[in-house]
Amino acid sequence: MTVASTGLPRCPRTPASYALMGTRDDSDEAYVVGLCNQVLGETALTQRKFDWLLGDPGAGGRRAKLPVDAYWPGHRLVVEYRELQHDRSVPHFDKPDRLTVSGVHRGVQRALYDARRDTEIPAHGLRLIVIRPADLDADRRGRLRRSRETDLAALKRILARPSDEDRVLDVFRTWLLGEGWTPVDPTDRWTDLEAVRGDERLICEAKGRTSEKGIDADIAYGQLLRRMTSREVRIRYALVVPSSSMKAVERVPAHVRALLRIDLYEVTDDGVVVRGQRL
Repeated sequence: MTVASTGLPRCPRTPASYALMGTRDDSDEAYVVGLCNQVLGETALTQRKFDWLLGDPGAGGRRAKLPVDAYWPGHRLVVEYRELQHDRSVPHFDKPDRLTVSGVHRGVQRALYDARRDTEIPAHGLRLIVIRPADLDADRRGRLRRSRETDLAALKRILARPSDEDRVLDVFRTWLLGEGWTPVDPTDRWTDLEAVRGDERLICEAKGRTSEKGIDADIAYGQLLRRMTSREVRIRYALVVPSSSMKAVERVPAHVRALLRIDLYEVTDDGVVVRGQRL
């Protein structure tokens, strides 16, 4: 995306600040991606390209891969930061006197490629979030004022999942990444989350806030039991629930959970993961 200056004096960069931002680029896009890294607990792959996200054919018929601004594999999340030129005509960026391989000027091509991203990214099982300057603390020209605390609070709301089960999963996934686990494609496609660490494997079932805590707890245990298709002792199972459901999931005696290698994880309302005692 195009670099945009804030118009404000720039603070000296330290190694720690570069680590937070995940790039030495001082653009608004890099600033936003850095804050997303902080919220998600994972460093993004920037300008990531996928085999299935392609531009229009060039003169030789070759189709270049279109980059996305930021991709978090552990969260299966793509974020696009779209500055003002993505939503309005800006001659400086559009270059209306020059045609692209799409047969249109850059402004029209940009809209076509944005629409392609909007369609193809969700179609390939990834979550897409589009962030615009108006979503954060920006001036009339779309330049971010870089009010870090204000922008962080806004991004936490934007990146939040719509359901509480999604919230529980996102918090737990971030916690796993911090503990050295790597989320992988589940062996069973109905599994909420599967992760590996060395020769360990964790198969997880998550539940959100519910008015039927006991019934949902019983369903969750049944779902885990159906996924116990391997006798490999290095596989463990996790039941991840909000604080309000802990009493319900603890009704299965601890010694039974130990025999089945099921661990309980509590996700508090303020986003902290508390691991139940393993016997």
